[in-house]
Amino acid sequence: MPNVVLSRRNFMQQSALWAAAFAVGTSGFAGAGRAAREKELNILCWEGYNSAQVLDPFRQQRGATVKAESLTNDPTMINRLRAGETNVWDLINVNNPWARKVMHPEKLIKPLDRARFEPYFEKMLPAFKPPYKWAMDDSGKELLGMCQRFGPYSFVVNTDKVSRATAEDQGWDLWNDPANDKKYGILESDDWNVFCLCCISGFDPFKQHSDDEVAKFTDTAKRVFKGAKLVGDIATMNQSLIAGEIDFHLTGGTYSASPARADGHPEIRGVTPKKGPMVEGKGGISWIEVTSTVSNPELSPLATDFLEYVQDPTMAHVVAFAEGTYNPVAQMGNPECFKLFTKEELDAIQWDSLEEEMARSVEYDIVPDYDKLLDIMTAAKREASGG
Repeated sequence: MPNVVLSRRNFMQQSALWAAAFAVGTSGFAGAGRAAREKELNILCWEGYNSAQVLDPFRQQRGATVKAESLTNDPTMINRLRAGETNVWDLINVNNPWARKVMHPEKLIKPLDRARFEPYFEKMLPAFKPPYKWAMDDSGKELLGMCQRFGPYSFVVNTDKVSRATAEDQGWDLWNDPANDKKYGILESDDWNVFCLCCISGFDPFKQHSDDEVAKFTDTAKRVFKGAKLVGDIATMNQSLIAGEIDFHLTGGTYSASPARADGHPEIRGVTPKKGPMVEGKGGISWIEVTSTVSNPELSPLATDFLEYVQDPTMAHVVAFAEGTYNPVAQMGNPECFKLFTKEELDAIQWDSLEEEMARSVEYDIVPDYDKLLDIMTAAKREASGG
């Protein structure tokens, strides 16, 4: 999901350094015991799958050493594989377009056994019924990964300050109203902030942009960062919303609002605009995680076993509410899983509006000129902070 601040220009250089450091500094993690991979599993993932709540039962059941590293940026994780860490990892957990559009074409991941895994999709929520696009390759023949967590992700408001109806109707124009200067924050999430700034500028993020659109994006980025009261992480945004320091924040949704809601603050709510500049006039953006087996020449047999393990209704519920943030999971289509969610948990993940918000959202995709827009945004952020 959402990400940290990191220039993609340095990804490959940093990835090579990470790989070298990993090999030297973590003996027993990357290199040792290769003859006994059946008792070793290494996972590169978003937060949640690295939680002891998720991993400890599997460790105990299998008598295995399971290690997971959590990052907050899909391209960073993928570049770790490109830099040679296919020899390290067994599973990679990233957002929906990367398996189909990048990792499979570059042979960084291995397809799954459709006969073994496709039946799990039959028990998922209707949107995930097989063959599910983002889990398949372009040919529709290869199953590239398993789906679990997902959600809408546009922005968050304190409904005591800005009503849900107003936020949904006004949408991205909240950031085009000068009266809102210093009333909002910006969550540090580079790729999503690029998406949102495109939406505020009035055009679809997921296409090649004209010179005029790039110029508009530049002006928008400068103005939006200059008008922000603060820039920070999820905890900072939620605390500031609850304290009344800001009324809303850019980039956010169920994923970021859920901890505050679970702590008894239902006024903190992720919002999906009713209309916007995307395909079919959709106003929001959603994400779906796909977990794939890495093209590790000595892939642990535990990798596919773990993919089945987290499909279990009880464990799927644990994944949904693993420490950190809370999210809907595709396995909620299975009544055995859904019944495990309490009324309070359903409220925390905004189950009441999930279906309509997903319907109003386009799915996370790759921005063709992302590097250019990221550089522009980074410069605007630096300028606004006086850096």
